[in-house]
Amino acid sequence: MKTLGMIGGMSWESTLPYYRYLNEGVRDRLGGLHSAKLILHSVDFAEVASLQQSEDWQGAGQLLANAAAGLANAGADGIILCTNTMHLVAEQIIAATPLPFLHIVDPTAKALQTAGIQKVGLLGTRFTMEKPFYVEHLAQHYQIECLVPDTAAREDLHRIIFQELCQGMISDTSRQRCKRIVQQLAAMGVEGIILGCTELGLLLENEDSILPLFDTTKLHATAALSWMLSEEKPHLIR
Repeated sequence: MKTLGMIGGMSWESTLPYYRYLNEGVRDRLGGLHSAKLILHSVDFAEVASLQQSEDWQGAGQLLANAAAGLANAGADGIILCTNTMHLVAEQIIAATPLPFLHIVDPTAKALQTAGIQKVGLLGTRFTMEKPFYVEHLAQHYQIECLVPDTAAREDLHRIIFQELCQGMISDTSRQRCKRIVQQLAAMGVEGIILGCTELGLLLENEDSILPLFDTTKLHATAALSWMLSEEKPHLIR
């Protein structure tokens, strides 16, 4: 089993499911007392959020690149970044070490392709929905069209994520608002919904949606698990 380095804490509420999925996966595949070999660097999210708000992506990227270098020095064999938004600075992280890095969009896109979905809706932070890195990655590497909701919906999603989910608050009012946003995207012709924030899986489940949901947290963790237990370097690790 390879040792996986995790850059987490953005927020820690969604890093917990990563830890659970990885350990449950190892237990289920190997049995007995087996558990996942993990090294976690958990950041102070307030520092990262401050850099996001000031649009200091270079500073945020350097902070996470330093975390990646620390994981490499600690003995990690590969790295995942346990957040969607901060994949905006993925190239800085990749450049910080020679270790393989599993981009969160890749296993998500593979799941969409398997489901035959070519037009998808994206829910996430305002940064994830409005910056081009997510939509362009899907279009350029997988020829998947990605739509985002209108301005009011994007603002509501951003507020729900930062003011509620990242602070451990689960609100039925917010769940109902997200369901209406999904309906808005369905009316735009999308065939599925990316939960493009690692906290959104804490709020929405498939029974809450009229469209299939693709939970990036679970998909990312599952792909990382497959890499950890494989002797070969999978296609998606780069």
